[in-house]
Amino acid sequence: MSATPNKFTAKDWDEIRSAFAASIMVNTPLSSLAQNLDGPDWPVKGKEETPAAYIDLGYDEMVTMLTMKGIPPSKADFLITLLKETLAFDNPFGDMVEQTEASAAKDNQLLKNLVKLGIPESFPIGLTALSQDTLEFCKLEKLTTLGEFCVFAQNMSQNVIVGGDFRRLLNALSHIDESTLAELLPFRVGAKGLQLVEALVQASRTSMPAIRAQKAADFFAEQLEAIKKDLAAGGSLHRHLMVVGSVDAEKRAEEMFLLVTKGKGGKKGGLFGSLGRLFGK
Repeated sequence: MSATPNKFTAKDWDEIRSAFAASIMVNTPLSSLAQNLDGPDWPVKGKEETPAAYIDLGYDEMVTMLTMKGIPPSKADFLITLLKETLAFDNPFGDMVEQTEASAAKDNQLLKNLVKLGIPESFPIGLTALSQDTLEFCKLEKLTTLGEFCVFAQNMSQNVIVGGDFRRLLNALSHIDESTLAELLPFRVGAKGLQLVEALVQASRTSMPAIRAQKAADFFAEQLEAIKKDLAAGGSLHRHLMVVGSVDAEKRAEEMFLLVTKGKGGKKGGLFGSLGRLFGK
């Protein structure tokens, strides 16, 4: 064996293990993969010696694992080459491992579905209706936006088991399930994009509705201004809120709307004072 430094780097390993996670060959013995490529055999036999046994490990962890099995660290190059050539041979998309992160994101189906739905990648995870457990998981993984959620989910190893609202949102985005999206995001079935009114309804159901409603108002500033402009011209607040589909949800949205608009500048007079009197505030 050569004593020269390994050809491939930790970055190469991260790219190939991420790509291989979605391969149908992930649980195929490495010795079989080597035979399929008519190359040198993998030095360790056994049905447990599969790509799945290594792809959840970082580069240094992978090298350590090889060493513990009596395999020279230089064989890390062999493992990476084996996985790269297997993808190129068996997967028409195998060349994805050579792409940059930007081009990989371009091929992310979840991100493409966001575009189809008109949902901005920048929408904060903190403004979703995901369960507290899922929000904590996203926080631990430093996922702050829907775009980051999609990139993480697309690159997630098949061996990582997730459930709850994380899985529900992942499936809803994968299959464009509008009903489930409407439960987890301020999304309106049959419409494009995300909506302020639905965000206010969801804010009303949180432990800190005022803070959440204000954050929603800041994110949907253009929609808020459009409603305020319509009201100033004599429009009806009810017309904007009735789309939520229930008396209870409409009342919640009304309360949150008046809360965030009264808070601007600390004034209760004028237009919004009149709205407050109209709705018995």
